[in-house]
Amino acid sequence: MKKSVFDHIIHGGDYNPDQWIDTPEIWDEDMRLMNLAHVNSATVGIFSWSMLEPEEGVYNFEWLDKLLDKLHENGKDVILATPSGARPVWLSQKYPEVLRVEETGIRNEYGVRHNHCLTSPIYREKVRNINTKLAQRYKNHPAVKMWHISNEYCGECHCELCQEAFREWLKKEYHNSLDELNFKWWNGFWSHQVTDWSQINSPKFRGENHVSAMKLAWRRFVSESHISFFENEIAPLREITPNIPITTNFMKMYDGINYQDFAKKLDLVSWDNYPAWDKGNNINEALDTAFVHDAFRTMGGGKPFFMMESTPSLVNWHDVNKLPYPRRQELSSIQAVAHGADSIQYFQWRKSRGGHEKFHGAVVDHCGHENTRVFKEVSNLGKSLEKLSDVVGERCNSKVAIIYDWENGWAVKSFCGYNNLQRDYYHECTKWYAPFWEKGVSVDIIAMDDDYSKYDLVIAPFLYMLKEGTKERIESYVKNGGNFVAGYLSGIVDKDDLCFLGGFPADNLKDVFGIWVEETDSLPDGMKNVVEFNGKKYDAINFCDILHASSAEILAEYKEDFYKNMPAVTKNRYGDGIAYYCTFANSGDFFYDFVKELVSTNNIAPDTGIVTENGVSVRKRGDMIFVMNFTDGEQKVTLDKTYKNVLTGEEISGLTTLNKCEYLILE
Repeated sequence: MKKSVFDHIIHGGDYNPDQWIDTPEIWDEDMRLMNLAHVNSATVGIFSWSMLEPEEGVYNFEWLDKLLDKLHENGKDVILATPSGARPVWLSQKYPEVLRVEETGIRNEYGVRHNHCLTSPIYREKVRNINTKLAQRYKNHPAVKMWHISNEYCGECHCELCQEAFREWLKKEYHNSLDELNFKWWNGFWSHQVTDWSQINSPKFRGENHVSAMKLAWRRFVSESHISFFENEIAPLREITPNIPITTNFMKMYDGINYQDFAKKLDLVSWDNYPAWDKGNNINEALDTAFVHDAFRTMGGGKPFFMMESTPSLVNWHDVNKLPYPRRQELSSIQAVAHGADSIQYFQWRKSRGGHEKFHGAVVDHCGHENTRVFKEVSNLGKSLEKLSDVVGERCNSKVAIIYDWENGWAVKSFCGYNNLQRDYYHECTKWYAPFWEKGVSVDIIAMDDDYSKYDLVIAPFLYMLKEGTKERIESYVKNGGNFVAGYLSGIVDKDDLCFLGGFPADNLKDVFGIWVEETDSLPDGMKNVVEFNGKKYDAINFCDILHASSAEILAEYKEDFYKNMPAVTKNRYGDGIAYYCTFANSGDFFYDFVKELVSTNNIAPDTGIVTENGVSVRKRGDMIFVMNFTDGEQKVTLDKTYKNVLTGEEISGLTTLNKCEYLILE
């Protein structure tokens, strides 16, 4: 069985030859430069609709025919894009309903990207038409190996078409019952009961925006609208080119779409990776990026993912766009491969001469030749990637999972209460992830309704919302021998943001954890409590659950304020497993020490025996081990045995020095 779409690591990226259609000699020069850069792929046509269909029903594919032929003749794979992310002016002019309406109620004019209504029947029809033409024309072209659908789906529309679609969505969600909706939204509060579906509109700052269940429903509707739009896009491709795999590029942990749901529709998950390197916090950037890589790898069922975009140099959209240190992007690319990427792709191949992104980094700069630092780095990386084909398709075997659930993130952001200034679900999850990353322990990032049974340890920070079946899933997992860790404010509300009655955590979870939470204290910035664990003291910040232990063993206690000597961390044996509850937020030092104990107790070993210093990451994928120095200086690494250096072929052992931005790939 083939492990991956390709048998080599894809190296290439966004190529926009239509911007140079009047200078065809540049196309020939691009082929020469691609060969020099060891680039084997090009993603073509992402924003080419106005070139492909300059007038309604008038098509111009000849330029694309020539370009695909030229790429094929030069041995390049093509990832062919559909162009819905930026439509031509004529379409907006003739069919203004395709333009989005903002929360203000004002319809946008033509401009920028993704300024389209997701529910518009006309826009969906026009997208299917152009996609059908593309599929019919290039279904047998030997260069075309994958479809890249649209580009970075995002945004929402508040037009009347979307309002009516939202109401129809609510009818299905609440079984066509306004009584059910009024109850689930708790509309008796502030006299908000609705008596007709037409009374419901999308949440807006100038209208209803305080009903958290309504805001959650709108987020679900918008997310499903994106997925529905995507399914409309790919329908002709599935029919005409069933053997060509399909992907679309996600944007880090963008919360406007539930990527965990969206990923189920893709043949291969891909995302656009733009860390803010060399701005004073490279270790945190590396940690953050590793978490996201692992999240997208997990979303794809553990299969390799694609890094569809990255910059070979700087970006143009930060407030200050600093050049990355030499080899930084090379190291960043190797990190992606280490965490499961089967592609290293750039935005963009050649810098645009004009337009909004003319100063965004590219492999080929405005000078147009290969004698630049960036081009040489890309070329060197391309040579290295050619030696890593054995890792293609290899998966990571994780025994630890952290629950990061999109809908829980929405709910955490939506409610009003406790600490409204310091409530960051994403970074709470990365704090728990950090100790595993530093110790070289592989972690999956899962949704709350994923399967827990294959993991020895599951950690659920700030699991405020519990979707249907989650309580039972946690109980079954622990009862059957699993080890589950919950953080503060867990098990508080159901999927409609209705509080569970009978105390927290909800229902049967009080027995699973052997506790009940009476109150939660919120601490302003600069104020803290103290928790003592194993004789060491730690700061408790932002949130402090105050709980009672019924059957749980107390592992740590608060040492200050009126809840001094009350439990701060508990451990409860339930069935054949153990459930832990951590009541407080912490800057991170507690998590390192607590995770160390969890790892030891549950016999969770690092993926390798290599010993590193802080900021040097070790990752094992297949038979290859990646050792990467993300610090700003020289670091020492102790190899536990003799390895082969994959890139040089030499044997290496013992104490080894890694310079800034240096890495090793061992076998």
